[in-house]
Amino acid sequence: MFARLPGWARQHLAALRILLVFTVVVGLAYPLAILAVAQLPGLHHRADGSFVHGADGRRLGSSLIGQSFTDANGNPLPRYFQSRPSAAGDGYDPTSTSASNLGPEDVVDTFDDPATRDTDESRQSLLTQVCARSMAVGTLDGVDGRRPYCTASGVGAVLAVYHAGPGYDGRVTRVVSVDELCPARPFLATYAGVPVRCRTLTDDIAAGRRVLIRGDAPAHPAVPADAVTASASGLDPQISTAYADLQVSRVARVRGLPVGQVAALVRDHTTGRSLGFLGEPAVNVLGLNRALDALTPARR
Repeated sequence: MFARLPGWARQHLAALRILLVFTVVVGLAYPLAILAVAQLPGLHHRADGSFVHGADGRRLGSSLIGQSFTDANGNPLPRYFQSRPSAAGDGYDPTSTSASNLGPEDVVDTFDDPATRDTDESRQSLLTQVCARSMAVGTLDGVDGRRPYCTASGVGAVLAVYHAGPGYDGRVTRVVSVDELCPARPFLATYAGVPVRCRTLTDDIAAGRRVLIRGDAPAHPAVPADAVTASASGLDPQISTAYADLQVSRVARVRGLPVGQVAALVRDHTTGRSLGFLGEPAVNVLGLNRALDALTPARR
């Protein structure tokens, strides 16, 4: 019967048969086979998301996905170890896993809406985000939160320097602190003998020569890098051992536990380098905080 059909019709029927076959094989048989393999002993827990449950059976999260330990206003809960920042959605959202796409040259804040500048990180440069996070961690854990190229108020120490001549030639005529919006007091009084003023929304920052001021911050900041930067996925469940060690004293004090006992828990929840040489040792924050709650349950 098909032999009597025109050539174009036979070609379309052949294509339809191929589509149906591949739909069954790739769209049904293959996914079901993978699902069956995932249910084998030893793989079932990982395939289902490595969920972690509390003593009451309530799901607390996944050991493979980080989460925030903050109150309703986003403030860190002092009794818990804090995770690294996340740029995935509102934080650790597996449906919005992504990086911030900000790079080392991103040092100028956006002031389209000054009212949300301090709460909306999308308006902040990467430099200001790092500065603000470092100051916050320093305050929380009682260490020096200063970093190079950051102001004492926790924004980028960046100047726009304007010259009299064309381009960047001639004497300096005006200097603006680009990440300090008026009426803030500039972090630097003068530059090249010219008074520094805060930025207004009408300033053409691009017309000035960009100058970063290092300041007197230590060469090796007390706050580790993973405490102030988000990962590429935004889902990292671990923190560095340096960031965990920084938080030991605070957690021990708030929970009324010996520092040595909390430090031992950190070691118990530290995983080594993959294959013995890849990556760095890391601490699973959810597992560590669960162990702490087992010793001193959370209370209001």
